[in-house]
Amino acid sequence: MKAAIIAAGQGERLQRAGVPKPLVKVAGVPLIDHTLNAIRAAGLHQVACIINQQSAAVAEHCAAITDLSLTFVHRTTPSSMESLFTLAPYLLDDAFLLLTVDAIVAPFAVRDFVRAAQMRSDAAGVLAVSTFIDDEKPLRVTCGVDGRVTAIGESAGDSPSITAGFYVFRPTIFAEIAAARAARFTALRQFLAHLVARGYRLFGERVPKSVDVDRPEDVATAEAFIRSGYTA
Repeated sequence: MKAAIIAAGQGERLQRAGVPKPLVKVAGVPLIDHTLNAIRAAGLHQVACIINQQSAAVAEHCAAITDLSLTFVHRTTPSSMESLFTLAPYLLDDAFLLLTVDAIVAPFAVRDFVRAAQMRSDAAGVLAVSTFIDDEKPLRVTCGVDGRVTAIGESAGDSPSITAGFYVFRPTIFAEIAAARAARFTALRQFLAHLVARGYRLFGERVPKSVDVDRPEDVATAEAFIRSGYTA
């Protein structure tokens, strides 16, 4: 299994003195390093990461890392969905772990999630879901008793479960790229809802709390979470 990181967002609200979002420090550590630590904990070594064309400093920062095989794609995309599609050529041979660079999560939670997702051999995708909500636009998810996702986004209503910012997918989902673009989807959440509507077998796997770092005030929340040992 490979890992993929979406880190191509502009992050205007979080940027500090021109520092790209992936290099914004949380608890003294850049966001990208938190993400790479989670990948290590999951036992993965090959990583494809998309960064925008103004974020060459991210690749430079990671240049000294030798225990992971890192491939950076420099491209500014209009959405996380298009960032995922851009990474598709690097992810066609096996299931992959997908993470967003702004999700702070306990490394052991990612490890356990990957193990659980690997047990779902019949799944096109497994979504990490949580009941902790501290997000301006949470992506709500409804799952059946077997864990299969039955609704996502607006159709999930006021479900207490939301996506936690990381996923395991099989490359079969890339068969829907043309359809997603034809439908003019503008966000990854729309693509996920499309997969459910098309009958792809997506499952939700419960994970502990994660913190989405989008705003300056989120940094303090994430730092308190880390200081607590990822428990509070």
